[in-house]
Amino acid sequence: MTDRTNHINIQMVQDLGTNGTAGPKVVTTGTVRPLHGATVSFHNINYSVDLKSGPLCKRKVIHKEILVDLSGIMKPGLNAILGPTGSGKSSFLDVLAARKDPAGLSGEVLIDGAPQPPNFKCLSGYVVQDDVVMGTLTVRENLRFSAALRLPSTISEMEKEARVNHLIQELGLSKVADARVGTQLIRGVSGGERKRTNIGMELIIDPSVLFLDEPTTGLDASTANSVLLLLKRMANNGRTIIMSIHQPRYSIYRLFDSLTLLVSGKLVYHGPAQNALDYFAHIGYPCEAHNNPADFFLDVINGDSMATTMNKTENSGELVFEEPSSNRQSIEDRLLEEYRDSSYARETKAELERIAQGRDYTTRPKSRTVTYNSSFFHQLKWVLKRTFRNLMLNPQTSVAQLGVTVFLALIVGAIFFGVKDDQSGIQNRFGALFFITTNQCFSTLSAAELFITERKLFIHEYTSGYYRVSVYFLSKILSDIITLRTIPAIVFTCVVYFMIGFKATASAFFIFMLTVTLVAYTATAMTLAISADQSVVAIANIFMTISFVFMMIFSGLLVNLNSVMDWLAWLKYFSIPRYGLTALEINEFVGLKFCEDLPPSAGMTAQITNGTGGLQGLTCTGEQHLEFQGIVYTTWGLWQNHVALGVMTIIFLIIAYAKLRFLKKFS
Repeated sequence: MTDRTNHINIQMVQDLGTNGTAGPKVVTTGTVRPLHGATVSFHNINYSVDLKSGPLCKRKVIHKEILVDLSGIMKPGLNAILGPTGSGKSSFLDVLAARKDPAGLSGEVLIDGAPQPPNFKCLSGYVVQDDVVMGTLTVRENLRFSAALRLPSTISEMEKEARVNHLIQELGLSKVADARVGTQLIRGVSGGERKRTNIGMELIIDPSVLFLDEPTTGLDASTANSVLLLLKRMANNGRTIIMSIHQPRYSIYRLFDSLTLLVSGKLVYHGPAQNALDYFAHIGYPCEAHNNPADFFLDVINGDSMATTMNKTENSGELVFEEPSSNRQSIEDRLLEEYRDSSYARETKAELERIAQGRDYTTRPKSRTVTYNSSFFHQLKWVLKRTFRNLMLNPQTSVAQLGVTVFLALIVGAIFFGVKDDQSGIQNRFGALFFITTNQCFSTLSAAELFITERKLFIHEYTSGYYRVSVYFLSKILSDIITLRTIPAIVFTCVVYFMIGFKATASAFFIFMLTVTLVAYTATAMTLAISADQSVVAIANIFMTISFVFMMIFSGLLVNLNSVMDWLAWLKYFSIPRYGLTALEINEFVGLKFCEDLPPSAGMTAQITNGTGGLQGLTCTGEQHLEFQGIVYTTWGLWQNHVALGVMTIIFLIIAYAKLRFLKKFS
């Protein structure tokens, strides 16, 4: 199965229009190998979960059966899994695709009679229900990204490009190949073209089995029909396509080769789709004329069809409606028994026994691994390139962030403009430095979206073998730190420093810039550590805001840290603003004098106290201010704050990576 990815199947292919019709033929170089889809057989599949409910003190665990004793065969062609909401369609599809959590799963899925390889999810194609493509990139760029990371390094760049061009032709995407897919803020291709791009991302490895989870979700009837026509054409060419679908219209239903009907996780029909209506009529559920078969099946299961909810009395001719809820369980039981006694079930059982050849796979431990076709640095190059390009093409994140930074810098600079070397200058400097460090912390809240907004994209691409977790993490960190933290911090420093009129020396300026940047790094790392395992941005923002507020209290301005009780004083060591503010205060206040231009006053005592150079009741030097704050202003007293910020940054990044690494990646 592995060597299937080492050939390229492109020569004299048809240019498919957006409606699935055949257009002029295009010749592309490459070799041809006849496509043969795999036969997927599933044997005694059972899947259950333990659901926890109730308060923590009275927590109850409910054991729920999701899939119950499913056995059958999916052959090359278009295989549909149909059923009402909650019937287990998506769970069953995930089991077949080796993407379901092995905990609670029993039974075996065989590929051409052999057990699924541990990395089957990397060898097969899986199109998720919600489209997961980078909307800021073009259709061609998305396909190139998939080809660069999922195809073996033995395939040359020319062959990869040829495969991309072939898929664009096969999927009918020629007219929009160089158009952006689109985001909420960027107008892009249509829904059907977006879905075709998703399919192309999976077809790039030429998988023997292609899985699709409700591919018509969010599409209008015409677009959904064109997507299914495309899948049908692929199935006719020898691919094995397995898809879950909720309620297709008749023009889609008639394209199915095989139909698997689920109700409450149990199999009530598994056989040729064109025979399903005759089967249901045979067991006493005839379909009314002009009724959509898919709607009819769901009506029967839900107890809503004419055959199950309406009885006509012989005497009065009145219509008596039965309650569907009281009747549904008995209908499910009857459908299950009828199928078990049917010829379809017997034929399937006989073929499954022939495939399994008496071997017992049910006790074999399930192993799930992710394999990669490219090296760490090759992955890093492509993921980093895509991440930077996404940032550059997303002005609302890059340009807006820089614009807000400049705006805030101008406001702060105007408020504290031209601080003086007098008593007011002490307060103004202290206040300005406090605001700058606090602003750097709160401005990093935008980093909460870094992993949350792309959660589905990351999980899908990782489990499909695009890249390692470390590659994704490193590319995100580098792109965010360089573009959204370092550059804004430098711009902010350049504007604020000279407008306020801080100490006019080169060393003080660069230490100021380093401190502000380090505060931004540490706050960003903490934001990532908190949000890495969250799925909702708002919840992550609440946690981070609360954390920053407590840190702000212990920064050194709102309360004198020397006066804090011992049992609370230890909290200051976890305050990011404290380290930043302390470093900035030492950098700015050491060497400053605030009483040299003080006018003589009749009520002022001119006596020098304790040899410190300060007048009674006044703070005349920067060192006096630092001593009052309890700050040690030695060289190590300055740089220990930078060391602390660096250590905290590393610790927070390790926590963020660990959360991302052990994030639940099974459905």
